[in-house]
Amino acid sequence: MVKLTYHGHSCFEITDGQHNLIIDPFITGNPFAKVKAGDVHPNYVIVTHGHGDHWGDTEQLAKSNHATVISNFELGDYAARQGCTNHSLHIGGKANFPFGWVKLTIAHHGSTLPDEISYGGNPAGILLNIGGKTIYHAGDTGLFLDMKLIGEMNAIDLALLPIGDNYTMGPVDAAKAVEFLRPRQVVPMHYNTFPPIKQDPNDFAKLVRAQGIECTVMSSGDTLKL
Repeated sequence: MVKLTYHGHSCFEITDGQHNLIIDPFITGNPFAKVKAGDVHPNYVIVTHGHGDHWGDTEQLAKSNHATVISNFELGDYAARQGCTNHSLHIGGKANFPFGWVKLTIAHHGSTLPDEISYGGNPAGILLNIGGKTIYHAGDTGLFLDMKLIGEMNAIDLALLPIGDNYTMGPVDAAKAVEFLRPRQVVPMHYNTFPPIKQDPNDFAKLVRAQGIECTVMSSGDTLKL
């Protein structure tokens, strides 16, 4: 069984009972996080892009847990320079790991390194296969038509989609993304953390359910079983 725990913003812990992963580990400074970075013990840290609210506690978690950072090349190179173990990918690239596989997709956004100045490579979305389940974490992105291809080429069990607007898709565009992706289940993310991305996730959930697709609004600390 795959379990997914939400820590607010775009941060999710995922485990199959043997391998522990965390995506975009923004814990320190995250107003919704109910845990501290020291409470989390991943084997792998997956990062969509270098902005501080996504890179977050990557370095601390990687070092303290001897975890592998999975990211684009530029962020992976940065992680290596900080003394972290890393596996770098790029858009369209896929790699196998003991838990399954990871593939990076396009994401329309920006990216810097954690110094907030240096180029951080292309932002990415994540296709993740673990415990026989396929999860799509869109990262920070606007709506794009290739989401239709992602849905056609992958049987997505769970889609994690930003709905905050301003910096990413808003609820209406994210609902269109659901139409393209056709996942079995959807969870909204990247909203209400800061004033510019304030949204009512239940409005988004109604748009998704109108398509006949399950939508679960998670609060920080909630766990979802797949």
